[in-house]
Amino acid sequence: MTDALTETKPLTPIRKAMPLLARNEGVWEGWYRYYDAATGKLTDQHRSRLICRLDSDVSDYYQTNYYYWEDGRSEIREFPAWYEDGRIRWDNELIKGWAAAMQPDDYNRSTCLNWTRTGEEDLYLYEMIQLSDDGVNRARTWQWFKGGKCFQRTLIDEVFITPDWRNWTDHSAPKN
Repeated sequence: MTDALTETKPLTPIRKAMPLLARNEGVWEGWYRYYDAATGKLTDQHRSRLICRLDSDVSDYYQTNYYYWEDGRSEIREFPAWYEDGRIRWDNELIKGWAAAMQPDDYNRSTCLNWTRTGEEDLYLYEMIQLSDDGVNRARTWQWFKGGKCFQRTLIDEVFITPDWRNWTDHSAPKN
């Protein structure tokens, strides 16, 4: 399948084992919107830019999330991960968890993640990521649980900007 994310790259172990993850490599921009699970009320929203890297100099997978609020606040989060047993895995000061292609998925569009917050073991989250067939749009859904009850949902809509994360230098807020 040819799409916006396809370019010739060496078939490294992680690219061979996780081709769907490899299709997500590059720079994405979008919106995070948080909703109260009980009321459905929007509780927060912000723009985002994610830089997703495979085979970086640091780790098998490395993601940097940039968040930008309308009031001028911003935040940067770093997520180095390693590949093991068909999954990428995180274990850092913020989260512990994994991501893998959903099985079965006859169309190879969906990834599932699970993670817990470091220091808050009763808080966990499942995320589903759906990638469009052309690789240009991505929709993500987070289900947040604490004490066994869903208390929050996050909906994330993103657009692919470029596969060239190595030369990305724009750190201003996205214009979306």
